[in-house]
Amino acid sequence: MEPLNMEKKWVFPLVVSSLICVFIIATSFNMGLVSSVQTINSLFSVFPSRVSVSQTDPAFVESKVLPPPPPPKIHIPRFAYMVSGSKGDLEKLWRTLRVLYHPLNQYIVHLDLESSVEERQDLASRVKNDTIFAKVGNVHLITKANMVTYRGPTMVSNTLHACAILLKKSKDWDWFINLSASDYPLMTQDDTDILFAFSSLDRSLNFIDHTSRLRWKEGQRAKPLIIDPGLYKSTKSDIFYATEKRELPTAFKLFTGSAWMVLSRAFVEYCIWGWDNLPRTLLMYYTNFVSSPEGYFHTVICNVPEYAQTAVNHDLHYISWDIPPKQHPHTLTVNDTTKMIRSNAPFARKFKQDSHVLDKIDTELLHRKSGSFVQGGWCSGNPTCSEVGDPTRLKPGQGAQRLARLMASIVLSSKFKENQCH
Repeated sequence: MEPLNMEKKWVFPLVVSSLICVFIIATSFNMGLVSSVQTINSLFSVFPSRVSVSQTDPAFVESKVLPPPPPPKIHIPRFAYMVSGSKGDLEKLWRTLRVLYHPLNQYIVHLDLESSVEERQDLASRVKNDTIFAKVGNVHLITKANMVTYRGPTMVSNTLHACAILLKKSKDWDWFINLSASDYPLMTQDDTDILFAFSSLDRSLNFIDHTSRLRWKEGQRAKPLIIDPGLYKSTKSDIFYATEKRELPTAFKLFTGSAWMVLSRAFVEYCIWGWDNLPRTLLMYYTNFVSSPEGYFHTVICNVPEYAQTAVNHDLHYISWDIPPKQHPHTLTVNDTTKMIRSNAPFARKFKQDSHVLDKIDTELLHRKSGSFVQGGWCSGNPTCSEVGDPTRLKPGQGAQRLARLMASIVLSSKFKENQCH
């Protein structure tokens, strides 16, 4: 029992001594006996520790709360434009190209085989000698001209040709847009109405006016068999009809609509590669179809479930038709300006060369000086737009607001799904 009693006698003095030591150490902080926190750390550095103390990084709860992440950057879309024309369209095509131009986009231009050699050479010279086009390198010319007739399949063939070139030239574009020299934009690329409005859209969307209700087209376009001389002749002539007719197909459903479209890159790749063979099968079928540009892409997209759900039933054009409608739409004049603007569409057709309404659009909607590019964030240098500034600067204007209203009515509305491929 004595060793046990001796051990108990030492417990109390040991506890008291420990408390006194702790008190002295704590007091030394206040009295300046310990010069720094680092000194204390060095005293205990021989012991492992997972906690490090630092003067410059105080252990407050607030310091562990990370600052909010910066807002996500807007992924500016890129467009791949095809602008095509025929005999006598050089000046119209050139004007439309310069109004549409933006360094972020890709462009391919084509004057068909009906245009003169001089016209095609002049276009090639203008593209080559334009300072901005040469610096950026995003304007391409189809040098070997194709024969194109609107009522036959050669226009579809020419469009697919342009798509293939654009896919090869650049991997950095989101939508393909086909326009003619008779089209004109109603809002700017830069400053930046169209680019800004498309920035928030799903990149898989395809803007293609379509319907399966053929009506009179069933008897006048789907059943007749035609031959397009543009497939084998070097001079343009109208299609001619075979004596026999054919029934409507049962392997796929026919659709028809506008020949002017805004197609996603994914769908364009599908049309070119055609990994399940449907695009090629339909291309062969539409070889003998009247006005195949108004049916080929529509039938392809609506017969593939993956892409049918991406079809937006609008061609993003303002087009006015005479009553009763003729083969070609009404030629737009100054009297149509209000209707064009109220349509909220980014493009309109059809215009005559150097029409006064184009000057009005330049002045009031595009704020463009005669012959120049449409000024925006990318324009720099002296004279203006002689150098490329900041092509990513977005400054949406009234055109973006109009286009946003259109998108709200055709993409964000409850009728979006109801209007797909029916």
